[in-house]
Amino acid sequence: MAISLPWYPLNPSKTQCFFHIATPAAAVKVVPVRQVAYVHAFRRSHFDGFARRVRSGEAWRDGWRSANDGFEQLLYETKKTAERVDWRYDVSRKLSAAGRACELARDFEITQKWHTFSLDFRSNWPRKRCTGVALKLKLRSPSEKLCPVQRAGIRCDHPQNADLPRYYSRKEKKPFPIPIVELRRAARERMKKRLPKRRVPPPKIGLVIKSLVPAAYNVFNARMMVINNLKRLLKVVTVNGCKWCNEIHVGPVGHPFKSCRGSQASQRKGHHEWGKAVLEDIIVPLESYHLYDRLGKRISHEERFSIPRIPAVVELCIQAGVDLPEYPTKRRRKPIIWTGKNEFVDADESELPDPEPESPKPPILTETPDAEVEPPLSAEETVLLAEETLKAWEKMRAGANKLMKMYPVRVCGYCPEVHVGPSGHKAQNCGAHKHQQRNGQHGWQTAVLDDLIPPRYVWHVPDVTQPLQRELRSFYGQAPAVVEICVQAGAEVPEQYKPTMRFDVGIPSSIKEAEMVV
Repeated sequence: MAISLPWYPLNPSKTQCFFHIATPAAAVKVVPVRQVAYVHAFRRSHFDGFARRVRSGEAWRDGWRSANDGFEQLLYETKKTAERVDWRYDVSRKLSAAGRACELARDFEITQKWHTFSLDFRSNWPRKRCTGVALKLKLRSPSEKLCPVQRAGIRCDHPQNADLPRYYSRKEKKPFPIPIVELRRAARERMKKRLPKRRVPPPKIGLVIKSLVPAAYNVFNARMMVINNLKRLLKVVTVNGCKWCNEIHVGPVGHPFKSCRGSQASQRKGHHEWGKAVLEDIIVPLESYHLYDRLGKRISHEERFSIPRIPAVVELCIQAGVDLPEYPTKRRRKPIIWTGKNEFVDADESELPDPEPESPKPPILTETPDAEVEPPLSAEETVLLAEETLKAWEKMRAGANKLMKMYPVRVCGYCPEVHVGPSGHKAQNCGAHKHQQRNGQHGWQTAVLDDLIPPRYVWHVPDVTQPLQRELRSFYGQAPAVVEICVQAGAEVPEQYKPTMRFDVGIPSSIKEAEMVV
């Protein structure tokens, strides 16, 4: 069924021309001819197609899509209009504020530095009395872009409530110790000032720094002392470890915080399942490849199983001068001779006289077997053992940091793999986030001390007899696991760890009191 209606358009749809052949001088006469056009109304097939589209949902989808597109276009235009209006108003407001400030300064004879005086006290004011108070003074001007900003600051010698090191997820890359921008800026400054090249350090030409050999032995023995003393302290101090993740807690019972990131953590709602921890949970066993020649060729992927792996701190001490019969290394008496950018040959040492007998080296400590470990017999012995362990821990970290400045250590920016040497190895065993894009290769960068000796921060327990409360989490501090074990064993807390342990923060006695804290 169809309905046809005549329709007469206003504009002619076709024109016809008539020519007079008899009279050639006559003008051409154009006569418009109006033709009738027909418009068809809706047919039955149109209604059937529309009903079919409604039943299938296609009509609703088209309508919703067009409405959504129109709404998005409206939001986009509104946002752009608001940005243009805000920009114009903001510029005019800033200019008017700057002019008004200058007028007030002239009228009241106010100098530029006293336009705005703000005083900001440090947050988390302690309940206990502190020896020093930290103040921050900021002198600002309403027209900062027109006038330079003057700032003054007062820093306290003993900071309190210091922030903990940031936690990086597995999907994030570790930051560089020195940003690339700073390195480029320093290089441009050296080029601009035309400073002479620095002297090449002995490790880069194959020699050993003799002045650092005693420090290497001290680091090696301090590490062994920490391991042997921790085995004895674990007999009297309880250390719990989660069965699903790598988190540990020093105390009779585990903490109640929902911070588990292990397998099936969502089913347990983030709760930990605590068990007894071992020494490897406290001292992370970071291993690296042992290099016979630290300037030799890089370890290839095919050699990854043929080269022994030893603790990274031990490898650093060996390269710095510690001699271990089970791990031989090449010692040069003359610097290498470079033949190319990455090629060198060893110098002829046959003309050198026989080496002089060296002075007796300090004795090397060995690890005590687990079967021979004995707990301390008294409380006084426990305190002395804790103090000795804490001193050995600080000695190991300070010595390792000193050695790392001369003997480079590399770490992967995506995983905890460490390599002691001028350049990382080529083994394709990186399993971190998106390792398929790198074909399993590591992203080597300069390592810091925490990469070589991870501190393993744990929650500090103020009172061992009382467990931690979940609602008072913001009042508790953290400390390295070794430090927390020694403190609970009776050792005195070192000054450098008090800010992160939050010793100057008073812990509320109840949840109601914690809600009143501002």
